[in-house]
Amino acid sequence: MRPGRVTGFLGPNGAGKSTTLRMMLGLHRPTSGSVTIDGHRFADQPRGMRHVGALLDAHQVHGGRTARAHLTAPAVSNRLPRRRVGEVLEEVGLGDVGHRRIGGYSLGMKQRLGIATALMGDPPVLLFDEPLNGLDPEGVKWVRGLFRRLAAEGRTVFVSSHLMSEMENTAEHLVVIGKGQLIAAESLKDFAARGSRQGVTIRTPEVDTLRTALSGAGAVVEQDGPHTLLVTGLSATRIGDLAFQNMVPVHELTAHNALLEAPFMELTADSVEYAAGDAR
Repeated sequence: MRPGRVTGFLGPNGAGKSTTLRMMLGLHRPTSGSVTIDGHRFADQPRGMRHVGALLDAHQVHGGRTARAHLTAPAVSNRLPRRRVGEVLEEVGLGDVGHRRIGGYSLGMKQRLGIATALMGDPPVLLFDEPLNGLDPEGVKWVRGLFRRLAAEGRTVFVSSHLMSEMENTAEHLVVIGKGQLIAAESLKDFAARGSRQGVTIRTPEVDTLRTALSGAGAVVEQDGPHTLLVTGLSATRIGDLAFQNMVPVHELTAHNALLEAPFMELTADSVEYAAGDAR
């Protein structure tokens, strides 16, 4: 993981994402190998929150404590100024409810509190495990912007998530694992290019002419209604060019949004441990 960018951490359920994060922080001991952060084991750092901030499980909080009390304890143990408690609560949008007991918080509020805890020491490295669970659309947008800003400040941001759309909107680099094995570690662009089937929907009154042109260029074309084609194997740009060259009017040209879903499903197909059966 490199500074200055958001790295997404993907894998099927049971792949080992949370276990990997816990090993990075010394909470689990690997059977072999080791993890260093900036050349040091996290467990060897006497004031860990100054070096690494982490959110692993938003539920791991004492419901009887207030948010301020929850944050004050690590502030004291890491020799952080107590003003940081108020600063991070304001930053995550909990400034007005910091006096309330955490047991009355929603999941989204607990996620924000967990992010506040990670930010306490103003660390250069930040680790987040499924930080978007329970957040409303405004919260998701805020987290997306936060991660980008933290990376722009030169920090290393590592985010585990099962939400492909959020990785598309947030991450610049991806690490993908399955059954504890590394499957891919590359840029978002390179990973997306692995997908063999990029879907595009195109609507035209001259379906037959366009189908012939697209098939001749190597695309797989399926008809979905009297004026609509579903195309895989060619980019939306190439499809538009072919329509123009063949003087075919186009009323709609839409690339499917699931940029990462196809390559992810293809690469992890042999790593899925909990696959549902077909409905009968």
